[in-house]
Amino acid sequence: MFQPQVRGDADPTPSLALPREGEGIYTLDASRLPPPASRLPPPASRLPPPASRYTASMFETLLAAFVLLFIVVDPIGVAAIYAALVQGADRREQRRIARNGVLLATGILLTFMLLGNGLLAMLGISIPAFRVAGGVLLFILSLDMIFARQSGLRATTLKEQREAVRSQDISVFPLAFPLIAGPGAMTTVLLMASSGHDALVFTGLMGVVLLVLALALIALWFAPVIVRGLGETGINVINRLLGLILSALAVQFILDGVRVGLGLGG
Repeated sequence: MFQPQVRGDADPTPSLALPREGEGIYTLDASRLPPPASRLPPPASRLPPPASRYTASMFETLLAAFVLLFIVVDPIGVAAIYAALVQGADRREQRRIARNGVLLATGILLTFMLLGNGLLAMLGISIPAFRVAGGVLLFILSLDMIFARQSGLRATTLKEQREAVRSQDISVFPLAFPLIAGPGAMTTVLLMASSGHDALVFTGLMGVVLLVLALALIALWFAPVIVRGLGETGINVINRLLGLILSALAVQFILDGVRVGLGLGG
């Protein structure tokens, strides 16, 4: 049997005396023993991410989504086309057309954002494949913006233009589709929705869609002022700069889709 030995005067820390063969006893300082498992800190992998890190990540995601969708919708470019379409209409009629067109485009984009993933799953299209296809589509749109030419993704044919002129209400066609909620915008919102975000970030992305469309509505309301102030040259310069940014974002979508689809690291 061994007895616990406490070195009272020399060291107030209690210690245990353990027998050792061929010797007397030796003392083990209890203060150097590891703490019980219940007192150990949790592993770093189990620690929840700091709220500040989550907030910063969410802000970056929403900011990137806003920049991308704003460039694709291109409120300034749409306003210039809209101003030519509504020439001769009174101010109240112009605002009514703009309001109805933006509301319809909002319904189209939000519906596509909510139901797009299910549609892709039903068709057997993987998210990486769609990211590659969407990136190619946005890259083509960016080239049209850089070279200041009518995009096939948003432009209308001659027959469609004559039909729009004869129509008394252009809010549905060509304003809502394809000028605002065209293939590029629908692809963008689906790419935003297919990134696997949680409910809070997804709600924020829907807010981004509403914000961009609200800015588009303001641009349509003040379309004559924008056209007079910037002129065709100014509008083309802005579109070229936005197209350059869009081209880089489109290439990033393609690279991400290829990396995930092929299972590459990095």
